[in-house]
Amino acid sequence: MEGSILNNLGFDPVYLLIASAVLTLILLVVTVLCLINMRKLYRRYDLFMRGKDAETMENMIVDQMNAIIDLQSQDRYNKDSIRTANKNSRAAFQKIGIVKYNAFKGMGGNLSFALAMLDYTNTGFVLNSVHSREGCYLYLKDVERGETEVLLGAEEKEALEQALGYKERKPEA
Repeated sequence: MEGSILNNLGFDPVYLLIASAVLTLILLVVTVLCLINMRKLYRRYDLFMRGKDAETMENMIVDQMNAIIDLQSQDRYNKDSIRTANKNSRAAFQKIGIVKYNAFKGMGGNLSFALAMLDYTNTGFVLNSVHSREGCYLYLKDVERGETEVLLGAEEKEALEQALGYKERKPEA
């Protein structure tokens, strides 16, 4: 009867035996690889847990949480400091235009100048220094949002336009 079942398969039973042997060999290799990986994992776990009990692990976690809380408070302080620095930088003069000129022909040299200094909102002043033989005269004109209430001279207007970015500063010769 046994011979009749194997004869009815339609192929040589040796092939069935070889296939089962190959499958057994593959399963053996997979099992060995799993055991090796499990042993590596166990070593890492043992190294992690060595000398540690539940209380020590809890202390480590609490210490890490305290460190995170400290870092969060430092982060908040740094963000507040940056915000304050940004506010202060907006109030500081950051746009400058300067035009040197000869106020009185024949005086020799460009000793007079117009200086425009503006903050972030284009608010500031235009300072005009007129140099003559009798002395030096300073004129200060307020600027609000890029505009003045007082009429500006040509040099003052050019200095203001430089500060506003409408004109580039001319290189001195």
